[in-house]
Amino acid sequence: MAYTALYRKFRPDTFDGVIGQEHIVKTLQNQMKTGRVSHAYLFCGTRGTGKTSTAKIFSRAMNCLHPDEDGNPCNECILCRDMLEGRSVNVMELDAASNNGVENVREIREEVKYPPAQGKYKVYIIDEVHMLSNSAFNALLKTLEEPPEHVMFILATTDPQKVPQTILSRCQRFDFRRITTEDIAHTLMGYLAEEGRNVTEEAVRHVARLGDGSMRDSLSILDQCLAFYGDELLTLDKIVDLTGAVDQSIFFELTEALGSKNSASVMLIVEKMMQSGRNIKQFVGDYLTHLRNFLLVHTLPDLQGVLDISEEDKNSFVAEKAHLSPQEALYMIERFSRLQSELRYATNERILLEIEVLRICAPWTETDVTALMGRLASLERKVAEGVKVMVQQTPSAEPQKPKAPPKPKVKQKPLDEEKQKLVQQWQLICSECKDPLLKPIIKGAEIAFKDDDVVYLLCEEEVHVQMVEKRLTTVEDLIEREMEKNFAVSVISKKQYDTWKKATYGDANDEVDDDWGGLFDAIPDAEYFDEQ
Repeated sequence: MAYTALYRKFRPDTFDGVIGQEHIVKTLQNQMKTGRVSHAYLFCGTRGTGKTSTAKIFSRAMNCLHPDEDGNPCNECILCRDMLEGRSVNVMELDAASNNGVENVREIREEVKYPPAQGKYKVYIIDEVHMLSNSAFNALLKTLEEPPEHVMFILATTDPQKVPQTILSRCQRFDFRRITTEDIAHTLMGYLAEEGRNVTEEAVRHVARLGDGSMRDSLSILDQCLAFYGDELLTLDKIVDLTGAVDQSIFFELTEALGSKNSASVMLIVEKMMQSGRNIKQFVGDYLTHLRNFLLVHTLPDLQGVLDISEEDKNSFVAEKAHLSPQEALYMIERFSRLQSELRYATNERILLEIEVLRICAPWTETDVTALMGRLASLERKVAEGVKVMVQQTPSAEPQKPKAPPKPKVKQKPLDEEKQKLVQQWQLICSECKDPLLKPIIKGAEIAFKDDDVVYLLCEEEVHVQMVEKRLTTVEDLIEREMEKNFAVSVISKKQYDTWKKATYGDANDEVDDDWGGLFDAIPDAEYFDEQ
């Protein structure tokens, strides 16, 4: 006979076998006892929490010929056997992920008219119902609202937000919770005992933790490990090697090294992790979970139902407070969360991880509020432990460095007659410009010169500089036509020219050379240009 995967072999066949969903199981059992069974149910929850299994058990219980006093199906009568073996015409399963068209729902609308051949109910289990198209939902709506008395719908989904409100309002909604690590580990130990396999308790707990609240995921991981190691004793180290996960002890070592700002130890831990072939993204994600658990242990008085860790791990987190404060943990959570986002697009993940842990070991590189609070908390923790904190004091009066001798003042050379004439007639020259975009810009620009024969146009706005640069040939032709001489023209910002002028000839407040002042006196005022 072909091998059956563990998650299929140990799928529960009664309500007693459903793990971690007591609130749902009890409600369904009470409805069957009192006869208050609804015509439509919506089972919501993450993968591997028992939605489909509960739907199948409920459908068998509603048609079973000999249910027990708790409402569990007997799994022995002909109706139960047919449903268990998948040949019953009373229970129809539809995968909405691949059958999401309106024609599939129309077939259901035609079938519900006929009563079941055996048993009391026709049960339609629609898995991943949120994948149905809008037209399919509309076709299902009327049937779901007023179905025949012999029809029951059980809709299952991992994304209830995508189910229309018109459908939700016609169903009884049950939210399946994530299964706790303790419940998964306890159940796995029972399955392993039934299989006759030897696995250490810490290894089973690690598998349950990797399942992340999903019984199916945990069983799949365990199945892979059992197949790889055969009849060998399955230990924690073997599971860590096979799955690429990281042992919890390395997180406590990393926290101690980061808390003491020991860069050498931190880099050795990263090297150890890399040499063992661990996945960096998974390492960062697991360490964020570790920091979150540490923060909850030291901030919440009652952890029942909030923190899913063993008593041994809880004691380790309590002892870890000697190396880390909650404020420092908040800062590290912020840093590693940012690193986790950056790793999605990184080509060299190790470098990013090493830079981040080194930055945490050198907190003075960060100046935001969270980093400062973390540094202050670290000092308070060390003082409380009796560690002397040395603070380097700044001398009250530092010897003043001798000032550099002032730069000798250079006088600007007077302009020749041609340049003076250009300055005087600049506005007249600009008025001859035929370009409607260029004309207002050059009229608002100033004429200036350096120690060369170039004519510099000074513009206030950078965008004007860019526009004139594209039309410098036009400006040069305009000057040559009016002045009857060829000038090289360059355009710069006024701020850039003032910086050069100050560096070359000194501050503008200094005494102005007579030649330079006379030049500006020779420029006509605005009334002159208006008259022209």
